[in-house]
Amino acid sequence: METDLNSQSSPTEATEPLVLESWKLLFAETPPVRGRELFAVLLLVGLSDLTIYRGEGYAGLAMLFAVAPLLMAWGSCSEKRSRGGWLLRGMLLGIAAKALWCGSWLLVCCGFTGIVAFAMTLVNRTPFVLSVLAFAAQTIASGARGLNRFCESAHTNVRPMKHSSAMPVLMPLAAFGLFGSLFVLANPDLVSIFSHRIHNWLELVNELLSQFSFWEVPFCVAAAWFVVGLLRPGPTDSSGEWDSGSRASNEVTSVPAPLYSAYRNTLLTVIGLFVAYLGYEFQTLWFREFPKGFHYSGYAHEGAAWLTFALGLATVMLSLIFRGDVLRDERLPKLKKLAWIWSALNLFLAVAVYHRLCIYVGFNGMTRMRIVGFFGMTSVVAGFGLVLWKIAYNRDFVWLFRRQLWVLAGAIYLFSLTPVDALWVRYNVNRILAGDPAPSVQISVHPIDSEGMLALHRSLLDCDDELIREGVRAMMALTEQQAEAAHRARAMQTSWGQITSRHLADEMLLSGLRANRERWSKYTDHSQRQAAWERFRLYAYQWY
Repeated sequence: METDLNSQSSPTEATEPLVLESWKLLFAETPPVRGRELFAVLLLVGLSDLTIYRGEGYAGLAMLFAVAPLLMAWGSCSEKRSRGGWLLRGMLLGIAAKALWCGSWLLVCCGFTGIVAFAMTLVNRTPFVLSVLAFAAQTIASGARGLNRFCESAHTNVRPMKHSSAMPVLMPLAAFGLFGSLFVLANPDLVSIFSHRIHNWLELVNELLSQFSFWEVPFCVAAAWFVVGLLRPGPTDSSGEWDSGSRASNEVTSVPAPLYSAYRNTLLTVIGLFVAYLGYEFQTLWFREFPKGFHYSGYAHEGAAWLTFALGLATVMLSLIFRGDVLRDERLPKLKKLAWIWSALNLFLAVAVYHRLCIYVGFNGMTRMRIVGFFGMTSVVAGFGLVLWKIAYNRDFVWLFRRQLWVLAGAIYLFSLTPVDALWVRYNVNRILAGDPAPSVQISVHPIDSEGMLALHRSLLDCDDELIREGVRAMMALTEQQAEAAHRARAMQTSWGQITSRHLADEMLLSGLRANRERWSKYTDHSQRQAAWERFRLYAYQWY
């Protein structure tokens, strides 16, 4: 008995290895600073200063999202990188393209999140959604540690220039610049062309330097802190790997699950309930003409939301059932058969939700929020598919939770890239031109961005319905006034402000409005424009 007692380790002794491991991680040796890494940090700080601090709009941020991943990959001190970096780089290029065309704050949030996620792949960490947030937060500490390492390197690792690894690049560049300058000077035409371009660039540089402010210094320091924190994160364990801890343990001897009978009876009950309800749904809402006064909003808007919630609840139930002791029960295959049957019924329920959304769209057209509904419903279906994968391959709850968040993040990313207003406006315009005026109500009550206006001003100016045609022309007259005012305000900005605030959709819209100005010239008068708009609004409201 005494031997047994002595053989048991005390709590202090049991925690000693954990404490030692934590100290090792805290004071782990960081890789040396390379010239390429330092140069990349300086370029990233300068890029942040030009596009964020001095930038005036989405074009500057587009430049940041496109160039920053290249600089980060070039300057990263890590040699082992995780999968997915190429995918995130492509996603950031997509965000940059959309921001240059027609940006939004949702797109900007996706872009900065993507940069942090890309930085994780550079140090062989998987960008799970919550891990991305934690990785961004750790830059506070890792940035300080990295900057300190940079300062130490400046004192101890300065090498003569002749031994620098950059010389094979710097010397050819110097020779190219020297002889290239001589060749330019030897040709008067080239001197004229290059001097004009250099003069323009010098004016731009002088303009940027003249706008220097005191607050730009702390901004650059904060940017350097954040960038170094991304490139030199703190040490971590293996929990961030792609497949770490992804399978639930099934090596334990079979143990009867206490709630097996309850789970089996629950699945049998919901299977019966879903069969009955889906029969009712098919009978009442499929292949029928809806009478006048049919409650479209109640069935297709509120009802679709409740059915979507039911599908999400089914996802949660299956996740909770297939875990723990159930996965070690020898009767698991029988429970899985019931789960597959209920899953098939849930897929029919998803089809029913899509059908209800289509009923609502068929009634009075497409809207921005109905597109959100399609995205949301598709995300729920994708999440349900992940649950089925979890059940089939005995994945654990952490695996499921991380990938469910990926589905949500992916839906937000795709929605931010989707030309939403262009889609719903074009759909409604096509319906109107085909002889169905009901979707005109959506044009009269919802705000429309430049993408949507591009689809609108090219189509309905010659509509056969006079009230719609004149209402749209009145809208175009007001839109042109607003676009001209925004163009004048942009012309008052600095040269760099004009570059970084470019919106290609706005410029294309303004060009199209100017080309068709005579078609709504009579609505430059406020009273006439307002009267035409009110007639159109009251006419369209009957389909609200």
